[in-house]
Amino acid sequence: MHVVIINGSPRVQKYSNTDKIITAFAKGLSEKGNTFETYAISNRKTWDIIRDAYIKNDEILIALPLYIECVPGLLLEFLETLPEKDARTRLSFLLQSGFAEGCQLRCGEAFLAKLPEYLGVRYGGCLVKGDNFAIRFLDEEKQVQITKPYQAMGRLFAEGDGFLREEAKKFTGPEYFSLPMRLIIGLMHKTLAKKMLQKVAASLGCRAPLDKKVWETNSSYTE
Repeated sequence: MHVVIINGSPRVQKYSNTDKIITAFAKGLSEKGNTFETYAISNRKTWDIIRDAYIKNDEILIALPLYIECVPGLLLEFLETLPEKDARTRLSFLLQSGFAEGCQLRCGEAFLAKLPEYLGVRYGGCLVKGDNFAIRFLDEEKQVQITKPYQAMGRLFAEGDGFLREEAKKFTGPEYFSLPMRLIIGLMHKTLAKKMLQKVAASLGCRAPLDKKVWETNSSYTE
């Protein structure tokens, strides 16, 4: 099997969590003797090359982040440039997000399930997984550790059933957190997570508190 993997994130490779996930997934895919080629739509200048790869190959995987239940607009724009193909082509999706509960990604998953029909191709399923927000802020060793489960999914995909098997469905994790877990997470967001996010924001150049109500002052976001 030869797979064309398209990174549907608008972020450049350096800042793309999806890119790190693809790296782990592709490693598992190649362990089964399969080959792949990867592309990223973040560089518009390569769209003609990506489109050509899409046309010439029959096994396509689009990996993308979910932004508040929305598919990135840049990806939608790219998809509109694709020609209609036939059922010999199979289109699968890897949908990732910062939200940890599976329920947060189901709207996006349902949307993606409809896309293959519009493009005239077969649907190969959608691998859904959240809790990926922090990947790009970790050092390389921790990135490898947190994305390693995707390596196993790459091996599963290589067996030919796409993401339609039960193992892929279970990969999502909990659909909803239990009440005790929600309370614990809420407490963490008000304490440890808040401090961590403030540190991340500072590294990106933000010097104001995350909860500052900038609309009530004349200050800028980076004050």
